[in-house]
Amino acid sequence: MTQRSIQQLVPALTITEGAGVTVHRTIGTPRLRHLDPFLLLDHFASNDPDDYIAGFPDHPHRGFITLTYMLDGHMEHRDSMGNRGDLRAGGIQWMKAASGVIHSEMPQQTDGLMRGFQLWINLPAGEKMSDPQYQEFSAAHLPTIEHDGVRIKIISGEYAGRRGPIDDPHTQVQYLDVSLPPETPFTRRVDDNATVFLYPFEGNLLIGGTTVETHALVVLGPGDEFAVTAGPRGARFILLGGRPLREPIVQYGPFVMNTEQEIRQAFEDYRNNRLVKKRAQTVSG
Repeated sequence: MTQRSIQQLVPALTITEGAGVTVHRTIGTPRLRHLDPFLLLDHFASNDPDDYIAGFPDHPHRGFITLTYMLDGHMEHRDSMGNRGDLRAGGIQWMKAASGVIHSEMPQQTDGLMRGFQLWINLPAGEKMSDPQYQEFSAAHLPTIEHDGVRIKIISGEYAGRRGPIDDPHTQVQYLDVSLPPETPFTRRVDDNATVFLYPFEGNLLIGGTTVETHALVVLGPGDEFAVTAGPRGARFILLGGRPLREPIVQYGPFVMNTEQEIRQAFEDYRNNRLVKKRAQTVSG
């Protein structure tokens, strides 16, 4: 087996999104524009309502998938397909925007911690204009494996013979939430062809002699296995892997296509109320 090492360490960029929500962005910045098949990673975390209560009012998407994982708090989703979701702590929301969706994500609390992640996953060219879909699952539907103080929540993909509720056949995304006690090692076999990264959001990690603190994303180099060790305060991190699409990416704001002409068409469709044409397929649990 070949051990993966740190290929790139990307500190988060603090930016404002939506109606004034502060997020920590790593993928989708000048430092790391894309990480095929991943287009964006936002980490939102605050116990100050002024940072998040304005939420994310109506905005469009075309050409990719959004996957939101709520760690703490309460967010209401509404979209142009008629879906209305109630994303609570520990739950996930998977939205295949594809040919077009307009949606909003609005916090439903006025105080307390609001914390989670939003990941954008690219769609292959043949799927970008397919019908949109929407899935939402509560915390109870995410398998959790615990042993010797280690806790692993499976959002997508497989771990120890159990599978998460989300399945992306195009990029085969693996998405785990891993918690480690202090100074505990964690080893994982991975597909040598997959793009793999991790992001610690509690404590810190030791990877090949390098200490990685929170608000920094670690891109792992080639190999079929990697190993990390939690720091003295323990660690909690998300681990992502996915098969690269290796297709041209042309992005302008909320639209991600393969050509400039397709981007112009997306804006024209949005301006002329043609972005949304078909009702989404919905799954919830």
